[in-house]
Amino acid sequence: MKDIKTIDSLYHACTYGRAPVVFERGRGARLWDDKGRDYIDFGSGIGVMSLGYANPEWVKAVSEQAAVLPHTSNLFYNEKTAMLAGRLALRTHFERVFLSNSGAEANECLIKTARKWASDTKGEGEHPFVTLVNSFHGRTLTTVTATGQDTFHKFFGPFTPGFRYVPAGDLAALERQLDAEDCSAVLVEIVQGEGGVRALDADYLKAVEALCHEKNVLFCVDEVQTGNGRTGTWFAYEQFGLSPDLVSTAKGLGNGLPIGATLMGSKTAEVLTPGTHGSTFGGNPVACAGALSVLEQIDDAFLEAVKQKGTWLTAELEKIPGVKDVSGLGLMLGFSVEGCKSADIKAKALDNGLVVLTAKDRVRLLPPLAITEEELSDGLLRLAAAIREVQEAAH
Repeated sequence: MKDIKTIDSLYHACTYGRAPVVFERGRGARLWDDKGRDYIDFGSGIGVMSLGYANPEWVKAVSEQAAVLPHTSNLFYNEKTAMLAGRLALRTHFERVFLSNSGAEANECLIKTARKWASDTKGEGEHPFVTLVNSFHGRTLTTVTATGQDTFHKFFGPFTPGFRYVPAGDLAALERQLDAEDCSAVLVEIVQGEGGVRALDADYLKAVEALCHEKNVLFCVDEVQTGNGRTGTWFAYEQFGLSPDLVSTAKGLGNGLPIGATLMGSKTAEVLTPGTHGSTFGGNPVACAGALSVLEQIDDAFLEAVKQKGTWLTAELEKIPGVKDVSGLGLMLGFSVEGCKSADIKAKALDNGLVVLTAKDRVRLLPPLAITEEELSDGLLRLAAAIREVQEAAH
C-alpha cells in the first residue's frame, strides 16, 4: 500500500501546502507522528484544541453521545443542541444562538442576519457591510469577500456585492464610510489573527462601537479565533467593555469537532425566522456534546490560568535573542525574528519537534489552553533552538 503522503498527493485536492509529517496520536499538548517522534503543539490545529488532545471528560461526552444519537437534523428538537444554545446565551448574555459547522458558516449567518436586520429596519436595497483591512472572515465566497486582504481575492470574482473596507485604527475613514452610505454593520476582530496577530487599540474599539450606535449600524465582532477562552476571557471583547450586537465563534468551541455559533443580541434576536437560514449539520448532537464539555471545563480559574500562561510566555519570548514585536492577548501571540523569515522559523521548529504557525511575515503561537507549564517550557526550548539555528544559517 502506498504511504499516506503519496495517497494524499494523488487524490486530495491540492489546496494545502502540508508539512511532511503524519500525526497519529496526541495527548495534552503533545503529538506523535507515524515514526513515534514527539512534538509540542503550539498551533492547536489552528486554535482548535483548546482542551488539548485526548481530554478525558471531552472524550467521554463525545463518545457517549455518538453511541446513542449522532444526528437528527434540525427538523426535530435535540437535548444537546438546546443545552448548548442555552449555555452559550446565559454565559455571554446574548439572547439567541444559531449553531453551524465552522467559522465561515458562523460569519455567513452573521452577515445574513445583519443584512436582514437592515432590510427590516432601513428598507430594502443595498446597505453595505463594513470590514477592516487585513481582516480574515472565512473562505466561502461571501466571507472571503468580507475578508479585507487582496491576496485572498485573486481568481474568485465576481464577488458578493455590498462590502466596504476601511483601515484598522482609522476612525475618520470609518466615519466617512458610514456617512457616505446607509450601512448595515461593521465587523471587527479584536485581534487580527491572519492579519499578523495584531490587537486593535481599546480606545479605537470603543469609538467604533459608539459610532455604530450613533449611525444606527450593527456593531459585530468576529471571535472565531479569539473566542472560547483563547485570550484569557471567554470572548476577547469582554476585556474592552464592549457589547456587540452580533458575535461569531468557532474553532476552540468544539475542541476538534466542527462547530460554529452566531450569537444574537436584543436588536437581532428575532431577525431570522423559519426558512430564512438553516444548516443540515448545524447543532449536531455529537459536536454539541463536545462543546458543552468545553464550556464546563473553561471556568473562571481556567481563564485566569490562560492569562498567566500568556503573560509568562510573552516575557520568555522577549528574552530570546532576535525576537521582536511580540503581540496578541492571552495564548494568542505573534512575533517577528530579526533577519529571519517566519516560514523558515516554522520549518526549523518542526525539525526540532515543535508545531508553530505563521501569519503574514510573523510567527503565530496558539497552544492548547490547557497546556501545562512543563509543556510550555519544553516547547519554548525547542522554539529558541529553532530560532538560533535559522539565525546561524542566515549569517
